Amino acid sequence: MKRRDFVKAAGLGAAVSQALGGQACLERGKAPFSKEEMAMKLGFHTDAFNTAYFSFEKCLEWAKANGVHWIECGLIDGVSWIHGLGYQPHVAMYEDPALLRKKMEGYGLAFSQVDAAYPLSGKDGPVRGVPYVLNAIRWAKLAGCPRVDTTDGLHAPPDLEDAEAMEIMRGCYEQIIEVAEAHQITINIEPHGYFTTNPDRMEEMLAFSDSPYLRMNMDTGNTFIAGRNPPEFLKRFIDRLNHVHIKDVSESLAAAVRGKDTGIAVSQCALGDGVNADNIRLCLEVLRDHGYDGVLSMECEGQGGPMIERSLAWMRKTLAELQIPIEE
Repeated sequence: MKRRDFVKAAGLGAAVSQALGGQACLERGKAPFSKEEMAMKLGFHTDAFNTAYFSFEKCLEWAKANGVHWIECGLIDGVSWIHGLGYQPHVAMYEDPALLRKKMEGYGLAFSQVDAAYPLSGKDGPVRGVPYVLNAIRWAKLAGCPRVDTTDGLHAPPDLEDAEAMEIMRGCYEQIIEVAEAHQITINIEPHGYFTTNPDRMEEMLAFSDSPYLRMNMDTGNTFIAGRNPPEFLKRFIDRLNHVHIKDVSESLAAAVRGKDTGIAVSQCALGDGVNADNIRLCLEVLRDHGYDGVLSMECEGQGGPMIERSLAWMRKTLAELQIPIEE
């Protein structure tokens, strides 16, 4: 199948396939991989190019030049001057999703996920976060994107008890999942904040609904920074996994904030150069042994290209060493 035909097939069928666990089947337009043939997919989050002030289209150009076919970006619900001038690598929801999808197909690219991670754990979660996520779901459907990423706040809400915040989030996710099911878009919860990096709380949140459209986006860096063991965190939720952020952590950052903070925006070191590299490798082994065939989305500072290209080279080398095929 030609790459462009593959991307079109992915947009048409990936949402139901990935939500129900048969991730490779509809994306490839073929029968599922056998266990021996199971392949993962390499992607990246456009946060890598925040500091380089790339536009989203410049990110598409970088991806095409480097043979990466899956992209994740943030969604802007409104107008931003820096985005309008072409200095932000994310997408505004006033941009027509069908036309953008067509443009991306021309680059041989498809969305793996869009990021609508406004914190849902505070008092403004229902009034700001929920409408934002609902708009993201409708936009994602037209853009051919199968997933929307969500999370909580970095810190405990200052004016709420933990139980109150959990009930607020339960109400948020009940509204969100109803719309997600109608559009067949998977809602991922990412460990990134006070509640979600606590595995017991994550388990409670994933139990907000028994819908197959509520899943988890693993993040190797956030779980590490929060003082957790990333491979063990992943193992606990492997059956609810739907998307993965691969993020290393520099030695200096780990020394300064590990166990104190709950998440970082991007890694300030290339994948493989930090103190979380061994954990990433172990997570990849867990994913391989479980038969994961989804996207590994790199999250690191890109430095306009050189750092994320080192990360990409490390990922390809490590996956080859672990005998994990990559779907190119």
